[in-house]
Amino acid sequence: MAKQTLRTESLTEAAAISAVELFRDLPAPCLEMIREKSEVREFAAGYVFFQPGESGQVLFLLERGHVQTFRTSGRKKLIVAELKPPAVFGEMGCVGQCMYHCAAQTTEASRIRMISRQDMDALLDQHPQITRRLLDLVSERFVHMLLDLEATSFHPLIPRLARLLLENAEGDCVCNMTHREIAERLRVYRESATTALGELKRAGILTIERRQIRILDHARLERAARE
Repeated sequence: MAKQTLRTESLTEAAAISAVELFRDLPAPCLEMIREKSEVREFAAGYVFFQPGESGQVLFLLERGHVQTFRTSGRKKLIVAELKPPAVFGEMGCVGQCMYHCAAQTTEASRIRMISRQDMDALLDQHPQITRRLLDLVSERFVHMLLDLEATSFHPLIPRLARLLLENAEGDCVCNMTHREIAERLRVYRESATTALGELKRAGILTIERRQIRILDHARLERAARE
């Protein structure tokens, strides 16, 4: 019975690894090798894995929970990515100078699998398709950053705020998103986000309560998002 339980757990973990795009369609022995050599840990919300400028030798796989990658400058926080499982982060620790260019932090309790640079090198030698996927991932995230920078620099604040609210609404409500969190996602100061929210409130499009924003007029908010 114990052997059957271990076998089931092994298959479940291998399936979780193969669910990550980077390791999709790898043969079973390879997935088993990753499972055996990697370390899995549970992390509480708020755990910081690395900071910009730090060197690293680890690739992280998010199997459960939520991780945010970001950079800070003074009071401003630039969110690079909001990661949900299955996802990888810390990929810069496996290429080039092995230096991280952003910070990574759990925003809720999370299960993380860690693979060393040494084991990643062995995988890359045996399976060149992982190298291509890793480069695709780095490129995709770089392009995403450029597009976000363009939106922040050239697009008006109200349409970006309207899109953010629509994307995070559950029915008529956007819950548990503070003015500070909204500002961080829009890459602006909190005061700017508060002013923009006030304009939408005065227009009768939404109401603002404690940790809750209620959308009163979806059609007008959608029009604002398209402006």
